[in-house]
Amino acid sequence: MMSAMGTLAPLAWRNVWRNPRRTVITLIVVSVGLWSVLFFNALLIGWIQSSKDAALKLLTQDGQIHAVGYMDDPSVETFMQPPSGALLDALNDGVIEDWSMRVSAPGVVQSEYKTLPITFMGVDPQAENRISTIPGDVDQGRYLQSVEDDGIILGKHLVERLKTDLGRRVIVMSQNVDGTLSEWSYDVVGIFDSDQGIEDFYIFTGLKASQEFLGLENEIAQVVVTLPDQADLVSSIQTLKDVAPELDVRSWKELNLFLAMTDDFMGVYIFVWLAIVFSMMAIGIVNTQLMAVFERTQEFGLLRALGMKPGRVLLMVSIESALLIGVGVLLGIVLAIFSIWALQGGIDLTAYARAMEMVQAGSVIYVDYHPDGIVRFSFIIWILGILVALWPARRASKCSPQEAMRRDT
Repeated sequence: MMSAMGTLAPLAWRNVWRNPRRTVITLIVVSVGLWSVLFFNALLIGWIQSSKDAALKLLTQDGQIHAVGYMDDPSVETFMQPPSGALLDALNDGVIEDWSMRVSAPGVVQSEYKTLPITFMGVDPQAENRISTIPGDVDQGRYLQSVEDDGIILGKHLVERLKTDLGRRVIVMSQNVDGTLSEWSYDVVGIFDSDQGIEDFYIFTGLKASQEFLGLENEIAQVVVTLPDQADLVSSIQTLKDVAPELDVRSWKELNLFLAMTDDFMGVYIFVWLAIVFSMMAIGIVNTQLMAVFERTQEFGLLRALGMKPGRVLLMVSIESALLIGVGVLLGIVLAIFSIWALQGGIDLTAYARAMEMVQAGSVIYVDYHPDGIVRFSFIIWILGILVALWPARRASKCSPQEAMRRDT
């Protein structure tokens, strides 16, 4: 078998270039098809990562801890005590990259012109600067300075809806621990420009200031955590669940189902695209190879008349297809790597920022790739291409000297 391969391979390589036009067409079909698969995969990875960064680094982070029942009834009655004991040790032992405590309660905000529903958030500004992008999104005024800071940060779109502005005062109302309505006048010290959903429904003040407003002592609504590596998500969340079984510990995949579904089905999307691309490639490969077989009927019949067995003819044509498709695969890899390298600075979609927010993606998408993905998809295309080319090769192996003679006459 190996000796036959060594004998037929040089002959097959020369046969590949006997019709340069057909060879170039096949190379274009294979290389462009593989390029589209590899580039789309890199773009999809970048989009998913951009979506995760845009969504998780706002308020969700990698995981959250609440009292049992808080997710169903996010009110002061379902708040929890700050972390202590085994939970505090787990948060500080290095498995968790960073964490922060927050107060979160439904309420309304009122300006001179309008009253709107909001979620009132009390945060630790130092911790939020490390784990959230919202402090960096403040483009007017300033961010909160300490947990005692009783200024308020509003979203840009909420400011427009309330017809208020930086330096003005707004009234916030929410239910306190006594079941009565707390009402407080706040100075607008900062305006942030971020995701419109966050802008419209979240306002921020210092953690201690929010606890005083709601009549709390040191109770909090949630603990949010960030992880150094997403690969440790399941084990890290399980560790927190084990040390705090009385609390409700959830990963971002349980908190943001749309993003989790998109992340889980990323592989499905690329294989659907692979199937579509390969279907089109298969048509081109079969057509060109069949045309080559029909044109070389006399040649194959002569080879049979000279004593070449059908299996050797099949092997020779298969080697031709493997070499031709292999060159196309290499060209596709080169095109994909060059395209990905050319876009390493990211695809700036700032002009469509609001539209990107609707699909939970950032305004800049950084094209990313995994080397194992390039190898895997390239190998799949090469093998499938060879399998598709076996049909024309089988027809070639069935050519007989008699058929060649009839074609000659």
